[in-house]
Amino acid sequence: MQVRSSPFVNVRTGQVSRNLVLVMGSCSLLSACIGNPFARAQVDPRSPIAAEVAKSVRPHASYPTFKDIPPVPKDLRPHKEYGEQADVIEKEAAVLTAATREQTWTLSDTGAFVAQGLADAGPAIAPADPAETAAFEKDSKARATAPPPPKR
Repeated sequence: MQVRSSPFVNVRTGQVSRNLVLVMGSCSLLSACIGNPFARAQVDPRSPIAAEVAKSVRPHASYPTFKDIPPVPKDLRPHKEYGEQADVIEKEAAVLTAATREQTWTLSDTGAFVAQGLADAGPAIAPADPAETAAFEKDSKARATAPPPPKR
């Protein structure tokens, strides 16, 4: 399995040029398909929506231009800061990985841990007497009655 060198890196260097060539090749192959299939499209006058289509079509409507694009917001942090934050996260991940890798910690003195847990739990409860349990079961079965059958 290939693992990314970083969770913030999306593309390896060798893939960029290959992907660019593939995209350019696909574009050149598809350029023969360019055309406007709606240029000669007609609405069937017998259609129930023909009147609504005629009202909604605005043949001389103005199209948006590049100056209609809103300006870039001013309250965003700079692009460089995103990379700096990614570096901080990668460094913290490396420290965490090094601290938790194999052979960095062991289980020792588990007896003291168990003793502390038992002390925190309180006094031990004696197990139930099997004779009392059997008597309780017998009494419960004697009191239990089946529900009556449904009436039809």
